[in-house]
Amino acid sequence: MPKKGIHPIYKKATITCACGNVVETYSTKGSYTVDICAACHPFYTGKQKVVRAKGRVEKFNQKYAKFFKKDENGSDQ
Repeated sequence: MPKKGIHPIYKKATITCACGNVVETYSTKGSYTVDICAACHPFYTGKQKVVRAKGRVEKFNQKYAKFFKKDENGSDQ
């Protein structure tokens, strides 16, 4: 016998993005706003910046070289 009263109540909801995109759906939370959606997210729109890793290791080594000093034998201290 199924239990009564344990399932949430779904009601109509309007999800509004900061860019102005509006989605009609059902939710237990009701209507709400979001900061970013699939219509304005850089990954989904193709406007994502491509970050190259070239030079990152060298930049890291230069920045933290003072912490990783080498002794005369060439090993880390």
